[in-house]
Amino acid sequence: MKIFLKEYLTILKLEKNLSENTTASYKNDLSSFIKFLDEYNITDPSEIKTEHINNFFNSLKDVGLASSSAARYFSSLKGFFNYLYMNKYIAQNPIEKISAPKLSKNLPSVLSINEIDEMLSKPDINDKLGLRDKALLEVFYACGLRVSELINLKLSSLYFDEEIIRVFGKGSKERLVPIGCSAIEWTKNYIKTGRPLLIKGIKSENYLFLNIRGSKLSRMGIWKIVDKYAKEAGITKEVHPHTFRHSFATHLLEGGADLRAVQEMLGHADISTTQIYTHIDREYIKQEHKQFHPRG
Repeated sequence: MKIFLKEYLTILKLEKNLSENTTASYKNDLSSFIKFLDEYNITDPSEIKTEHINNFFNSLKDVGLASSSAARYFSSLKGFFNYLYMNKYIAQNPIEKISAPKLSKNLPSVLSINEIDEMLSKPDINDKLGLRDKALLEVFYACGLRVSELINLKLSSLYFDEEIIRVFGKGSKERLVPIGCSAIEWTKNYIKTGRPLLIKGIKSENYLFLNIRGSKLSRMGIWKIVDKYAKEAGITKEVHPHTFRHSFATHLLEGGADLRAVQEMLGHADISTTQIYTHIDREYIKQEHKQFHPRG
């Protein structure tokens, strides 16, 4: 089984041009499944039956795995079995008749515009780290980036004259994202007076946001920054880095932005992923109808 997994992961990395993080996620999911099969002494993929896969998902449910994570496992397994079947390593595809786990309708946490403004006002812009944090939060909210996209943002990807930045998203897919005037202003200030104080030679490379050691920020570093200013702003709801991305999308749609345009800015391959952000306040919808409908 591990030989087939290794071959599959190599194909994903080389032919599908998936990122290291995505490939690692597939590896973790499929390794968990292979370990589960040890209970049945299964060493060959042709021995896997539909009931084994169902039992695996039941075990995930028993340990309280979120529906979104179960759906990711299903996607990983489906891709793997499709690969085995297409290459004639198995005569029948055991996952073919299994339905994907249903996703719960839990909506992502979203900050109000006032809460965003309050957080953005908290960094001490007279301090090099405070100025960095101010620019970082401005860019985070202005562009709706994923954490990985933010920490890997480079100076060479900033096109301030055109008011856009170049982002490398999932699968190293490139996209251009608009950046607002406020984010541009604070990023320029940080580049001019804050970043030079954080640079530590070659280890800083070309990365925009640096930590105190001169290297690019980590995911945990971003989390700590967001958590710090959420607490200073007195926000009691759960706030994490992805909250900025959720808030970015929601505020755009509430303001009347086209769903397809928001999809492009977020870098979603499928518009159904973007539609989770269309939970616009009911009062806002009623106001829009009253204002613009001929018989409103």
